Amino acid sequence: MKAGLAAALPALPCDAEGPVFAEPWQAQVFAITLALHERGVFEWAEWAQQLGEAIRDAQRAGDPDAGETYYRHWLVALERMLLRKGLAEPLSLASLRQSWQVAAERTPHGEPIRLPRSALERAGLGDAQR
Repeated sequence: MKAGLAAALPALPCDAEGPVFAEPWQAQVFAITLALHERGVFEWAEWAQQLGEAIRDAQRAGDPDAGETYYRHWLVALERMLLRKGLAEPLSLASLRQSWQVAAERTPHGEPIRLPRSALERAGLGDAQR
C-alpha cells in the first residue's frame, strides 16, 4: 500500500507488513476500494472524507468505536461512494446485501461464502466470481 494512502487513514488496522483483516470480506472490500482508486474512480482524499463521514454517522448512532466495526464503516463508505458516483443503484446494493446475508447464514463455518450467480447478475456483477 502506498505510504500516502496509509497516512490519509490513520485508523487503518495495520501491522509491520500492512493492513490486517479479521475476516476475508474485510480484505475484499479493502481491495475493491483500492482498485477503484487506482482506476481513477475517486481521489484518496475524497475516499478518506467519505470514510470519515461513515464513521462519524456510526458514532452518532451509538457505535462504541472499539475497532471491530472499522471495516463495516469502510463498507458503508464504499456503498455511498458507488451510489454517489452513479456506479451502483440503491436497489441493487440492497439486493446484494440481502443475498450476502442469506449466503452467509447457509455457509458452514470455515467455508468461503459464495453468492449465487443470479444474485451477482441482478447486481450487475455477473463476472465477479470467475
